[in-house]
Formats: sequence, structure tokens, C-alpha cells
Amino acid sequence: MSEEELAAPAALSTFEDELDLDVLQNIPVVLSAEVGRSSLKIKDLLRLSEGSVVEFDRLAGESIDVCVNNTVIAKGEVVVVNERYGIRLTQVLDAADRIRKI
Repeated sequence: MSEEELAAPAALSTFEDELDLDVLQNIPVVLSAEVGRSSLKIKDLLRLSEGSVVEFDRLAGESIDVCVNNTVIAKGEVVVVNERYGIRLTQVLDAADRIRKI
């Protein structure tokens, strides 16, 4: 190899080539789902009690955001699995975009 080839870093063809995925795969993250948001004044917050209903900014049946560390990586719909809530993913960022965002 020439001195120029030794001095120049190898070109990486894809985003995944830049990462050591073996290291990344064992990092814990927090997965959460957001059904919507609402703004309240403190006085309204203090009035909340059991049975209170808080209206969110999303319509019933609208997709919910699936987040990793507060970053949206997918959209989905609520389902029930063995008497527990779950999410059926309807849109998911590709793996490279997910890694970039988190």
C-alpha cells in the first residue's frame, strides 16, 4: 500500500459499518407509548381527582407514538394481549434511522 492509502481512513459504505452493533445491542433503553398530550393550568391540575377526565390532543383511534428514550421511533395502535395492553406497530423507522435518533 502507498503512504496515501495508509494515511486515508477507509470509506464506509453504510451507516451500520460505522457502528459496533455488538456493543450497541446490549445498551438498555426505555420504551414507552404516548397516547397524547394536554396542557393544564396548575389550578386545574390541583382540581384533578379520581374520576376526572383529561382530554388529550389526539383523536380516538389515531396512531400512538412509540418512543425510545423520549424519541419517536414508531407508530402503532393499542391492542390487548393476555389481558394486558400492547401495541401493534404500523410504522417503524428503519434500523439505521432508529440508531441515529436514539
